[in-house]
This record gives sequence, structure tokens and C-alpha cells, in this order.
Amino acid sequence: MNKPTILVAGKWEPGFTTSTEFIKHYAAWATTEVATAEEAIEKFHQQNFEVVILTDGLSGEEEKKLRRIFTVQNPDIIIIRYNDENDALLKGEITNALEKLHKSRRPSYSVVDDALKNAELNIIVQ
Repeated sequence: MNKPTILVAGKWEPGFTTSTEFIKHYAAWATTEVATAEEAIEKFHQQNFEVVILTDGLSGEEEKKLRRIFTVQNPDIIIIRYNDENDALLKGEITNALEKLHKSRRPSYSVVDDALKNAELNIIVQ
């Protein structure tokens, strides 16, 4: 199974380094980091990401722009807003979002067995 891909976008803030280092070194995820909105758009076009993490380093306008572009191009994309307050919850939030996404992508099957619907069985027991 392939590693989930994560794009972390935003300038590096003092508290941000700890979280990105954690995400980058978490073996189950493949992480790409960019500092600007333009770099994020460029990387997004080059690679298929499942999760995008937007940091405090982006302005409100940049964040809106990225959300609009990413969701139009990939409606299933998971976008998480990161700030220093949700540092401890970041791993759980990413993990839960990925599980939900993977569940929604699983194929479902429905089978109706009507093979004998019109069959006439004339069995005579003597």
C-alpha cells in the first residue's frame, strides 16, 4: 500500500518546526513542504496529494485561493488548517481524515440472487 501524501504549505513559524518535523518523520506518510502559496500550487499540479495542511504562515487571501484551487481540482482533498493551538491533535486529525477518505473510496457490492425466480420445479415423490 502506498503512503498517504501530505503537502504542508506556509512559512516556517517558530512553533511550526516541531509539527512539520514530526509529520515529515512519521514513517506512514510522505510529506512535501513548501513556503509559499505559489509553490503549493506548483507542487499540487506535479503530484497527487491526499492531505494539504495550511499554516499560519499564509495570509487569509492565500488560504482562500489555495482552498478554491485544490477543491476544484480534487473534490476529495483533505484540507487541514494548522495553528499552534492544535499541535497535539494534528496527528489524530490527519489519521482520522485519511481513514474516512479511504473508507469512502472502498468499493461496495450488492448482489441479488434471483436465479430461481422463474424456475418451475416439478418434483414428484413416490
